[in-house]
Amino acid sequence: KASVFGFVIPGIPNERVARHLDQHGIAVRAGHHCAMPAVRHFGVEGTIRPSPAFYNNRADVDALIQALHQIVRR
Repeated sequence: KASVFGFVIPGIPNERVARHLDQHGIAVRAGHHCAMPAVRHFGVEGTIRPSPAFYNNRADVDALIQALHQIVRR
């Protein structure tokens, strides 16, 4: 089982999203993640990558979603 996924928010630079999430205590990676050919295949230069694991719970996922909603509304 893998719990890794990547996403972009059109119109908002990945680094800005990562900084915003960091300010809310949410750790993510931003970039091409050593998979530049695969990332470019999907038409983007990089993604935001949270990596939830067995120690994360529903509250952690809810915090991620809430922080993402905040940055999109700005």
